Amino acid sequence: MESSDVTAAKGAKERTLIVKNKMGIHARPAAMIVRVSNRYNDTEVWIRKNSEEINAKSIMGLMMLAAAKGSELLFIADGPGADALLDEMEDLFDRQFEEM
Repeated sequence: MESSDVTAAKGAKERTLIVKNKMGIHARPAAMIVRVSNRYNDTEVWIRKNSEEINAKSIMGLMMLAAAKGSELLFIADGPGADALLDEMEDLFDRQFEEM
C-alpha cells in the first residue's frame, strides 16, 4: 500500500506524538519504533514530519527524518491493530525510549 493510500484510507487512525528525549530519534529509538511497528503485520503505519512521510517499519526512513527533541510526528495507522499500535507507540514516546 502506498503512503497516499494509507493517509486517504477511510478509517485510518492518526496520532501526533512529540519527541521528548534529549537526543531525538537516533538509532536506538528508531529501532524501537520499527520493532513495535513490525509486531503489527496486519497494520500499515506511516510517520509524517512536515511534508515528509515514511514507512514506520523502515529504520532508514526513520533515521532520515532527523527528528530532534520537540519534533512533532504524525503517526498514521490503518488496519486491525491500528489502535493498539498507536497506544503502544504513545507509551514508548512517553517513556522517552527509556533514556530518562
